[in-house]
Amino acid sequence: MGLFDQIINAIDNPSQQGSTGQLGDILNTVQQLSNSTGTNPSTMQSVVGIVGNYVRSALQEKQVNYGNQEAQAVVNQYSGTSPNPQAVDSLFSYGMQQQVAEAVAQRTGLNAGMIQQLLPILVPLVLNLLRTGANAQNSQAGGNSVLNSFLDSDRDGDVDIVDAIQMASRYLGR
Repeated sequence: MGLFDQIINAIDNPSQQGSTGQLGDILNTVQQLSNSTGTNPSTMQSVVGIVGNYVRSALQEKQVNYGNQEAQAVVNQYSGTSPNPQAVDSLFSYGMQQQVAEAVAQRTGLNAGMIQQLLPILVPLVLNLLRTGANAQNSQAGGNSVLNSFLDSDRDGDVDIVDAIQMASRYLGR
């Protein structure tokens, strides 16, 4: 099952945190970023997707080194739609932040400095999408289906945040 399917299942499952409001907030933030940077929405979605791939690698590293609980703790602590530089610092060293910004710039044509300034918004946004699958009563409890799908436990490589954001936009009629 794909990432978007996991998100929709989380929205439909009252024991998980996902809601259409949360999904709407994520989409609104992507649209606001697009507007404020003068970037077309599909390019901004690509930016989120590329950053998401780096977030996935960092969370996979935490999962391997410290267990699933650590990956979930990062998602719980730093997810949101507001800027949070600590979210970026929790996943990436300063040098890695520069590498992420340069990689995004190379793939999208946007300015690397601007991307680096956007990371404190983009990283919590990706984490917020992942939080949709957390247990509604106890977010530290295991079994976050969205996070597990994102981390691609079966290693088939079939995870794409851009597709999930585009499908969410269609799902909410935007």
